[in-house]
Amino acid sequence: MPSLKDLKNRIASVKSTQKITKAMQMVASAKLRKAEEAAKASRPYTQRMETVLANLTNSAKDNPNAPKLLSGTGEDKTHLLIVATADKGLCGGFNSSIVRLAREQIVKLQGQGKTVKIITVGRKGYEQLQRLYGDIIVHKVDFLDVKSIGFKQADDLATIVLNMFEGEEFDVATLFYGKFKSIIAQIPTAQQIIPAIAPEGIETPDLKGAIYEYEPDETAILSTLLPRYVGVQIFSALLENVASEMGAKMSAMDNATRNAGDMIDKLSLQYNRARQAQITKELIEIISGAEAL
Repeated sequence: MPSLKDLKNRIASVKSTQKITKAMQMVASAKLRKAEEAAKASRPYTQRMETVLANLTNSAKDNPNAPKLLSGTGEDKTHLLIVATADKGLCGGFNSSIVRLAREQIVKLQGQGKTVKIITVGRKGYEQLQRLYGDIIVHKVDFLDVKSIGFKQADDLATIVLNMFEGEEFDVATLFYGKFKSIIAQIPTAQQIIPAIAPEGIETPDLKGAIYEYEPDETAILSTLLPRYVGVQIFSALLENVASEMGAKMSAMDNATRNAGDMIDKLSLQYNRARQAQITKELIEIISGAEAL
């Protein structure tokens, strides 16, 4: 049984840990508000671009001169997986859930005899994937400071992906990230970005028989729009990831703070019982000594 001194030291240690987790929870809460605002602010632009893409795709899908970013290479042999996670831990199962979804896709594709390449965005994703798939990781990106994440970083990553596509290094690119829903709900998401696919469920305006006329034509617009679309999708995913990370971290630190409080209560009860037993023992020794005299 631990001594009173050991229990007292353990209680002090848990209290110090509780202060740290509480502070981290408050920091995550402050960052979450900004990250959530940024993620939500990007959604209307992303959704509007998806609507425009859906309209253009419907018009140009049968065009033999459609851009490769829309029509694809005509093959489905090599897949590029862009796995976006956080650079830091202490955020529950946020990173693991995204990596798990990517692993399932890797196993599925390799089981079909396809070649898989990986780009990791975030140190935690790289650390988990390199254990089993280090030989197929072709590039990694770390964002040590979430404040530094802007469209430039997303555009730089999109440029790498587009250059690889132009160099015929892959046929299909899929983006993995955590979509922010609430503080306690972050949804691991897989989204194909090359060849571009208009998301399902987009409501197109009812033109009542009228048709769009494009100047220049749809193909020329798509040639400019599609590279921008890839960058926007990556940027939106990074913003969603930051918000999801902060939400998961806030929830995890709140649970850790509560668990530390429960542990302090249990240790305090154990300490008081041990102290009471020691006092009782000392009283018995004193009374026994007095009676012996």
